[in-house]
Amino acid sequence: MRPTVFVSSTERPGKTSDAMAATSKKSAGPGTGKRSVSLLSPTAAEKPPATMSTTRPKSTTSPMVRNVTSRLTMELFSRVAALELEISACELQPLEQPVSSAFVRRTTVVALSGGGEVGLGEDVTWGDQEQLAFQSWEQVARLAGRHTLESFSEALAGLELFSAAPPQVPEWRLYRRWAFESAALDLALRQAGRSLAEALDRDPAPVRFVVSLRLGDPASAEPVRRLLDVYPGTRFKLDPTVEWDDALVEELAGTAAVETLDFKSAYRGTWGEQPADPGLYRRLAEAFPNAWIEDPNVEDPATAAVLEPHRGRITWDAVIHSAADVDALPFPPRMLNSKPSRFGSLRTVLEFYGYCAERGIGLYGGGQFELGPGRGQIQALASLLHPDAPNDVAPGGYNTARPEPGLETSPLEPKLDSIGFGRLRQPLAGRSV
Repeated sequence: MRPTVFVSSTERPGKTSDAMAATSKKSAGPGTGKRSVSLLSPTAAEKPPATMSTTRPKSTTSPMVRNVTSRLTMELFSRVAALELEISACELQPLEQPVSSAFVRRTTVVALSGGGEVGLGEDVTWGDQEQLAFQSWEQVARLAGRHTLESFSEALAGLELFSAAPPQVPEWRLYRRWAFESAALDLALRQAGRSLAEALDRDPAPVRFVVSLRLGDPASAEPVRRLLDVYPGTRFKLDPTVEWDDALVEELAGTAAVETLDFKSAYRGTWGEQPADPGLYRRLAEAFPNAWIEDPNVEDPATAAVLEPHRGRITWDAVIHSAADVDALPFPPRMLNSKPSRFGSLRTVLEFYGYCAERGIGLYGGGQFELGPGRGQIQALASLLHPDAPNDVAPGGYNTARPEPGLETSPLEPKLDSIGFGRLRQPLAGRSV
């Protein structure tokens, strides 16, 4: 049976229920003197390690700052693990947003309620059938009761979150778990009357963000030009394909607005994977000398040889689900993409932050085309932990085919909720179903 409660979230106009609207609070104000040291945010233009044999890239932050950052982040989970929460109900709210004639993005909001408060999370699983089946999930009653965040996470690990059928992509189990864990964190903080900034002892800071775009078929610079006409300071994360010709590459490079190139060649299996092309890699690495190179294929000898001189600009996303995955990379990174939904549990996310800080690895936030509260939550984490980085956390309005005037621009003001986990609650980007 599909639930009827409607939940509020972030980004664009939409309906809200009275129950959810009552949870909206004032935004966090100016800094309160708490620690605001960012996790390392090097730029791709800084001199990279010269060869594959480099064992550890030089930090871009002084030892004093690095040690303070490490000490803060290593204790992040311990700051919230004992927070108590009481759950009396769980509602699952479907959202959708048409993206093109061939694609509708669907997500599900998880709303945990108790003690007069509502905590929100968002399942960003990409499969339509998985989303539709989840909205009739029958194990919601097993979440009721009193927990700490730590014990809730342990109980959640014992539940089958895909009871109808296994997901097409195993990683989607982590996405769904993060929906519940983030909702639990939001609820625990609200029931305690605390903000995430207060709980972590961090000051929010304005978030520098990029806009992630694909350039159509056939590929054209028109989407980039169109957005720059309305928002001249916009910076981009682009997904290259083998169809990019020299004229397109030259035009894009001429904008000086591309910060990250996402090759999407680190995915395994057929879902989302892009073929590696040594010629494309060479042309783009040379045409965009200051851009980060995300998820290339370095297992292929030909592409690995092409990228050898650019090793210090390579960053990873799809293969990172824990600190252990960083150790398994073919060489030490200077920068990584941090998407909480890929990690599943709150403990794993926060321990990853500590691991990276300890090793001087920079981070930038990444999104999963969130339609609801998930977008504000990744913006909140970026504000507290890596604000000055090419964060792929642009407001949802930038995901439309023709973004309208009036959107928030980079750097994004924090506007964090005065209690809970996320930015100040606003209407949904996607519509309720």
